[in-house]
Amino acid sequence: MASLPIYNRTGVEVGKYDIDTDLLAPTINKQLLHDVVVMYQSNLRVGTARTKSRAEVRGSTKKMYRQKGTGNARAGSRRSPVRLGGGHTFAKRPRDWYFRLPRKAVQLATRMAIASKIVSDQVVVIDELKFASPKTKEMQGILKALKVDGGSLLVATAGIDKLVYLSARNIDKVSISSVADLNALAILMPRKMLVTKEALDVIKQRATAAAE
Repeated sequence: MASLPIYNRTGVEVGKYDIDTDLLAPTINKQLLHDVVVMYQSNLRVGTARTKSRAEVRGSTKKMYRQKGTGNARAGSRRSPVRLGGGHTFAKRPRDWYFRLPRKAVQLATRMAIASKIVSDQVVVIDELKFASPKTKEMQGILKALKVDGGSLLVATAGIDKLVYLSARNIDKVSISSVADLNALAILMPRKMLVTKEALDVIKQRATAAAE
C-alpha cells in the first residue's frame, strides 16, 4: 500500500491518496516491460528503407579488365559492391516491423509501469487540473509549484481534456495522455508522472476490473 500526497495548484499538500500497488501489479516483471516497450518502438518504425542490389544499379556487366597481367587486383563489373556506385551486397528491402503481444500482457505491462513509477516516487498527484481557457503560462506555473518542471513529464488525466492539452502541448518535454491511452512506453519514458486524483480513481477502477 502506497500513500501519495495530494497537492493543489499552488504546491500545497491538501491530503493523501492510498493506492495498493499490488492491485495494479503484484510483481514488476522487467522482461515483460522490456518486451512491450520493444513492441511499441518497433511499431513506430516506417520500414521504407530500400537500397539497390548489383542487379539494379546502372553499368555494364562486362569485366573491367583481364584477370591477370595488369598488376591490378582482380575486378569484375562496375556494378560490384566494392566499387563506388556499385550495388549493395545485402540490399535493404521495405518490410513491416509491426507485431503485437497478447492484449492482457500489454494491459498488465501498463499497470506494472504505473506501479513502478509509484514505488520509485516518480508520481505526483494533483487534486484537479482545470482551465477556463488554454493558458500555457498558467500550466507552467502549476508545474513549477509542484516542482516537476524542467525535466521530462507525463501529465495523465481521467479523460481527454482539450484545455489541458492546449495548455501543455508547447511546454518542452511534456506529454499529455488520458488514462485510456496510457501505455508502458508512454509511462516509462518520462522522468516523472503528474496525475490528477480523478485519473488515479480511474486507474484503480480499471485495475480492480482486471483483477476480477
